[in-house]
Amino acid sequence: ICSIFYYFQGHLTKLLHLSMSNAKNSRRDFLKKSAAAGAGFFIVPRNVLGGPGFIAPSDQLRIAAFGAGGKGYGDLTNAYNSGANRIVALCDIDPKQAARAMADHPKAKFYHDYRVLLDKERIDAVTISTPDHTHAVMTYDAMMQGKAVYVQKPLTHTIAEARLLTETAREQRVVTQMGNQGGSNQGVVKVKEWIDSGIVGEVKHVNVWTNRPVWPQGISMPEADEQALPEDVAWDLWLGPASKRPYTPNLHPFNWRGFWEYGTGALGDMGCHLFDAPYKALGLGYPVAVQASVADVYSRMWTPDYTPEACPISTRVTIDFPGGVVFEWTDGGIQPALPDLLVENNFVPDSSGVMMIGSKGIITVDTYGNHPKLFIEGREVEHFDTDAQGNLDLIHNSSWTEAVKAGYGSDQHKALTSSFDYAGPFTETVLMGNIAIRAHQMRRQNENGRYDYFGRRKLYWNGEGMRITNLEEANQFVTKPYREGWRRANL
Repeated sequence: ICSIFYYFQGHLTKLLHLSMSNAKNSRRDFLKKSAAAGAGFFIVPRNVLGGPGFIAPSDQLRIAAFGAGGKGYGDLTNAYNSGANRIVALCDIDPKQAARAMADHPKAKFYHDYRVLLDKERIDAVTISTPDHTHAVMTYDAMMQGKAVYVQKPLTHTIAEARLLTETAREQRVVTQMGNQGGSNQGVVKVKEWIDSGIVGEVKHVNVWTNRPVWPQGISMPEADEQALPEDVAWDLWLGPASKRPYTPNLHPFNWRGFWEYGTGALGDMGCHLFDAPYKALGLGYPVAVQASVADVYSRMWTPDYTPEACPISTRVTIDFPGGVVFEWTDGGIQPALPDLLVENNFVPDSSGVMMIGSKGIITVDTYGNHPKLFIEGREVEHFDTDAQGNLDLIHNSSWTEAVKAGYGSDQHKALTSSFDYAGPFTETVLMGNIAIRAHQMRRQNENGRYDYFGRRKLYWNGEGMRITNLEEANQFVTKPYREGWRRANL
């Protein structure tokens, strides 16, 4: 390689000397000589310089990962894409969680604090796969430095955060993607095709269900125990914008999902996967109303447990859209009753799924937009096979990295299925359900010493203004309190 370099260096030096010393040489002659030298240079195959499969550093993104274990490991691995890009920095509050990623990418620098990483590293893009309550601050800080971002679902912890990130992505002109990989499933395309064709008629009711939570939920917050803090876990950084709290076992690395200060419950976990197909296919926007009912837990007779800090074990939520479309969500393993058309065709619902009921037929979809089926009276059931697509996570993630390379506003960017222009308003819709669930848990004591649960009503929503219009107390859940130093922009 060195001899090749010096050979071409000599030829280029001679070429420059001739052009400068002979004033009679025309610019055309100089360019002809340059072209000849350039042609000689470019016939050297890239694999001669770097070996088979070599990708020039200039063709690779420099990527950092905020959250390097669990789902974070999968996201950074897909962004790396077998060497199409470089993982140059890893950030995690727990080195044990990041151990596999550090072994895979030994040259990547490790950080506990993402803010230090942003200050010190030269990067193009970030994957963010951390607890829900930290998504917004990390994403906002990265975008304000012009970094492209890939953020796990749900995009944010609150509706106000989702709105902020949507606006910031546009203002900063950065390429973004939310990690609901089913958005890139061809099954979603097929569902939209069926809806647009009118074959199932007018769809007004959509059932969505899941077996989540599959983690502890509907229970009191675990007791704090500072003595149990692992030596290398940066607990204060894990808390981030949440309130100061002594180390509490059984929250990190996964069970935080069941508590409102850190997670978004079953709806936040699976709603962005399951709502996507009907929300896209029906071309929906902001909802206009939401209502919830919540299962009670009785540890003693006649007195339900009261754990407002915890997401409930099971809920039913209805979300109303303009035009009369209603999404009905059930979790905790509660599934909807099946119409006769599905029973007659031996349909067996999966543990999570979607049922779109039209005036002429029914469409069902599994999780991540998989295996859509079309049911029409008197016809064979039409199955759309999604198994041959390959790794959806990789497809969804690599479409983002390629869009980052192509640039903001490129065709690749416009083709993304969950950029923040879509994912922001979509996440707001999912999190509307949580406002109704949390309002259902609100109570105050009356003059008789009993409790009035005053939030158990249908809530009307002004989407543009981000406000519940008929219960002011519920608007506290549109945003949240932030610990000093962690508030961003207008939150």
